[in-house]
Amino acid sequence: MAGRPHIVGRLFWTVVIGGGLGLWYGRAAFAATGLALAAILLRALDRPRRFRRRVRTVARRHARTLALRRRQESFVDAYGNLIEDGWLRERDYFLERTVLPEIEASGFADCAAARWDAMRAIVEEVAAAVALPDASEAPEDGVAYEQFCADRLAAAGWRAHATRASGDQGADVVAERDRVRLVVQCKRYAKPVGNAAVQEVAAACRYWSGDMAAVVSNAGFTPAARKLAAATGVLLLHHDDLAELHPTRQVPARGRAAPLRA
Repeated sequence: MAGRPHIVGRLFWTVVIGGGLGLWYGRAAFAATGLALAAILLRALDRPRRFRRRVRTVARRHARTLALRRRQESFVDAYGNLIEDGWLRERDYFLERTVLPEIEASGFADCAAARWDAMRAIVEEVAAAVALPDASEAPEDGVAYEQFCADRLAAAGWRAHATRASGDQGADVVAERDRVRLVVQCKRYAKPVGNAAVQEVAAACRYWSGDMAAVVSNAGFTPAARKLAAATGVLLLHHDDLAELHPTRQVPARGRAAPLRA
């Protein structure tokens, strides 16, 4: 691997240089050479453990997010099968975009390809170790779920209400905080949410003169929904994310807008 001398090369040059010094300085130099060779071998043998520790350190920095994504991107289908396709894609995305650059910068690039399954196992272990709030606390009824999300936003410091009315133009919850207006569509689903919800909340955000738009769900989101959300700036959230949701920008003044009803 470029940038990291091969262990055989290090051993060879240690012997060559140490042997030369030994011929000149005697036993002390030979002893020092032996210790250097032992240190090189021990470090090489310990390298897989240090690699795993590095991957685990990176994963633990994102443990809660990984645990939430693991919950969001897994669901039970109509036949009772646990479908984890979304989570498996998310896990590999995290490894490729977050873990891999860090381990390459740490000199472990050569370990990644051979130990990809081990990296996946570490991420699974870290995600599974996080104790998340009980998912069953979210109401199954759609209207009750909207109020549940509004209450979570209120607890996080937003002035929020569920619209519960015709003419809401796709907004289930509207909230304000620090002069920032958030428009939310809530989806209590048993499967990943598609891009129709993203389209609807983006339109609702314009109607309500919103500054932020989000789709909140107990389930995950399809790849198409994620792609559209990235293009439109719509947030895709699990309801557990609402407790830590903050305004993303300050709005100094607002023009004419649909009123925020109490």
